[in-house]
Amino acid sequence: MKIMMISSEVLPFAKAGGLGDMVAALSAELARQGHDIRIVLPRYYSVDPGRLRRLERPLGVPMGIEEEWCGIASTTLPGTDVPIYFLDNQALFGRDGIYGSKTEPEFSDNLRRFTLLSRGALQLAKMLEWKPDVVHAHDWPAALAPVYLNTLEGEGFFADTGSVLTIHNLAHQGIFPKEELEHTLLGWEQFHGAGFEYHDRVNLLQAGIRNADVLTTVSPTYAKEIQTAEYGHRLEGLLRHRSRDLYGVLNGMDDRLWNPEKDIHLPVNFSAGHLAGKAACKAALQEVMGLEVGDEVPLYGMVSRLVEQKGFGELCGPTHGSLYNICDDLDVQFVILGTGEEWCELELEKLAERLQNLAVDLEFNEPLAHLIMAGSDFLLVPSAFEPCGLTQMYAMRYGTLPVVRRTGGLADTVENYDERTGEGTGFVFDLLTPSSIYNTVGWALWTWFNRPEHIADMQQRAMAKRFSWEASATRYAELYAGAIDRRVGTIPRTW
Repeated sequence: MKIMMISSEVLPFAKAGGLGDMVAALSAELARQGHDIRIVLPRYYSVDPGRLRRLERPLGVPMGIEEEWCGIASTTLPGTDVPIYFLDNQALFGRDGIYGSKTEPEFSDNLRRFTLLSRGALQLAKMLEWKPDVVHAHDWPAALAPVYLNTLEGEGFFADTGSVLTIHNLAHQGIFPKEELEHTLLGWEQFHGAGFEYHDRVNLLQAGIRNADVLTTVSPTYAKEIQTAEYGHRLEGLLRHRSRDLYGVLNGMDDRLWNPEKDIHLPVNFSAGHLAGKAACKAALQEVMGLEVGDEVPLYGMVSRLVEQKGFGELCGPTHGSLYNICDDLDVQFVILGTGEEWCELELEKLAERLQNLAVDLEFNEPLAHLIMAGSDFLLVPSAFEPCGLTQMYAMRYGTLPVVRRTGGLADTVENYDERTGEGTGFVFDLLTPSSIYNTVGWALWTWFNRPEHIADMQQRAMAKRFSWEASATRYAELYAGAIDRRVGTIPRTW
């Protein structure tokens, strides 16, 4: 099949979260399976134009009251022959940030910016005379693409093109003042007709959900959760209505980048059969982070965005978070890597000054992330919700046992420890409270000291897990075929 990926993030060119990893890895695997994949991405300021090949012909994109023009540059996804096309409009994309910056968390013209992405991607296909069988849009920044396929592009070139929309995180929906609908080139009759209206505002993700032929999320459990009031962010009714078109496909992990036997970021490589290198990585991590070097106590790691969604309110919220008590009461070491909300960064800095067994690094540091996965004994992921999560998969591959809340992809990937049999690949809790985090960290600690044979068995079991992109890509190919069938009427749509 011919598949156009439209995304605001693609590793290694632009990444703010797991979206960039998923689009790159899925595209590479689909291409390996014989599909013709093309990716469309904005050229942000951080993408070096000197490494791109520029097409001679610019692209005119009709938008609202005026037309935007883009340069088109291209390259291939590293390690593959998959073409990536960059929409080059520096007035809209040439900024220090994908969605916002430190001074402006959300750019005020984001609707116009990502309208250009969706509309521009479809215009580019026409310019290249390359007709996709399926357009695969990712999250709210690309959610207008299915809308255009049902409205302005409903006939002619894209008449038989199916659409798939993947919801990576339902909490981010792309909500804007209704007056900004004019930037989309869609008439006011579409404010209600195409499903944009959301409390008298424009909701891009809602419209995409309404219009896409097939909907996916990045784990089976998350697909079920978002149909409930607890996780649905006010879209649960619409998602229940479209439940027959909604599928949860677990993300895979890129074994080329995350493999302790070949990881270029590690001082010593290791495998399940030769774990001495893991101890060396722990010592290296302790030294880098200024912790006491030794294997007498377990080391807990975290690699995360420092935001409420990831459980940091319960972990380090002033006056009630459990992190201080964990480090003060228990015989542990703790390492945290990430960036995020200012309050959280400040609180972690204060705690690290008070606690000798806590070290934090408030930056994006890929080599250190790999070292934390390899050198930690446990990885803590106390998310309020987690559409899929990748860090727990990486951790298991490196023999680092996850301590996670039972939600979304965490529930689908981590098997809870059974004290009687020693079965499991990690430690799982249900309630997101400071005491639950404290107690589960303590449970893992008790097991580390008192049941070392269980820890060793769990490590072997975790390292044998393979979260394959091959299986995920095969499933997506089936769903692409289903999207085409819905588009041409072979299978009825639920809307």
